[in-house]
Amino acid sequence: MNDVPFGFSAGDDPDDAERRRREEEARGRSGQPQNPFGFGGFDADPNQPFDPSQLGAMLSQLGQMISGMGGAMANPGAATGDPVNYQLASQLARQTLGRHTPVSDGQRRAVGDAVHLAQLWLDEATVLPAGPQKTEAWTPVDWLEKTLPTWKRLCNPVAEKVSGMWVSGLPEEAREMAAPMMGMFSQIGSMSFGTQLGQALGHLSKEVLTSTDIGLPLGPVDALALLPEAIETFSKDLEQADQEILVFLAAREAAHQRLFSHVPWLRQRLLASVEQYAQGIHLDMSGIEELARNLDPSALADPAALERLMSEQSAALEPQATPEQKAALTRLETLLALIEGWVETVVHAALSERLPGADALRETMRRRRASGGPAEQTFATLVGLELRPRKVREAATLWQRLLDATSLEQRDGVWAHPDLIPDAHDIDSPAGFIDRIVGGSSLDDPIAELERQIQAEQAGGSAGKGDPDKGDADGPEKPGDQS
Repeated sequence: MNDVPFGFSAGDDPDDAERRRREEEARGRSGQPQNPFGFGGFDADPNQPFDPSQLGAMLSQLGQMISGMGGAMANPGAATGDPVNYQLASQLARQTLGRHTPVSDGQRRAVGDAVHLAQLWLDEATVLPAGPQKTEAWTPVDWLEKTLPTWKRLCNPVAEKVSGMWVSGLPEEAREMAAPMMGMFSQIGSMSFGTQLGQALGHLSKEVLTSTDIGLPLGPVDALALLPEAIETFSKDLEQADQEILVFLAAREAAHQRLFSHVPWLRQRLLASVEQYAQGIHLDMSGIEELARNLDPSALADPAALERLMSEQSAALEPQATPEQKAALTRLETLLALIEGWVETVVHAALSERLPGADALRETMRRRRASGGPAEQTFATLVGLELRPRKVREAATLWQRLLDATSLEQRDGVWAHPDLIPDAHDIDSPAGFIDRIVGGSSLDDPIAELERQIQAEQAGGSAGKGDPDKGDADGPEKPGDQS
């Protein structure tokens, strides 16, 4: 079964082959297949001997789920009503994370110095001032705790939608019969979602480099954070000096935070786009009915036959892409590409002449995002869409050409209002967007420009009605004109 949102798939993707290759590599590293419900599975190869440790791991996790359900039932105050059991998710994430090294004083000082230097250089590359004044060095556990509130906002709409589809798809008689057990089903679904979330976040927390590594503002609004342990692991395969890499990543984090701190609408727009995508999830219940009709009862006694049937009919369980989903996904991908392109352009301008390895590091980050790093893969599993901005290079070219044609103030002034930013067509054909700005849409004061556009539209609408005082033929008749 695919790695999909809480056990579902978002549909066809041209990069499926590449993702399957990564999944096969993950299986080779972990020794067990990926499971969308978070359980450690059995080895699917019948030629391999049975490993009792796999059964023990699965039973251990199942015991944790049952224990969590029992605790919630015994302590009603612990139940939050969330469609995901986040208490269980946090516990499993910590177990998956395992042991980690606390941040040392030396690492904390190195992060602080790198951020300070990066901020000084960024001041010359953008008019947006520095973001949060609090610089932190996080452990993986810190990242887990400080980003979980945002993960709740991202995962709840998907879990609610998926859970609601199963209930709403049942016939009325079946809903009435199942009503007494709905509470237990909700608990089980919440724990299943929590299990998947916890395991995914446990792995992800060891690999993210900064609080904005996946392009979304996951952390608190008042902190700029890097993860030294993950950065050291990331640096081992690179030829650049560790200090250069740290400053480069600090500059990327600081540039992201400048945007999220001083563009008030941006954080809300990003998270709202994810929510809108979740709201568009639609499950074709006819596929499930067909699956039930085709189920051979004898397959229940033959695991191989059952697995083969589920593989053949898995498409029946996939939500159908809706126009609303496609529109939300386009908006999200465009906005992510614009953010990544702007950050890349600003960081390159600030560091290219100061860090010898800046060009190589920029290309490394591009490949990391384009190939779908661990952050992107985890988000695709949890929320059901891939945060892989496919046009970062084009967006970076747009921002650079806009700067060449105008100024820092005009380029960064585009972020003043969501109606002023480029759209997907502008990324593909930046010349028209730049011509609009250079040719008469001055962005020295973007809000004033927007107000002028609104006033012009209103004036144009009223002009067509004519002026009754001047006796315009298109205007309303005066009393004396009536015969």
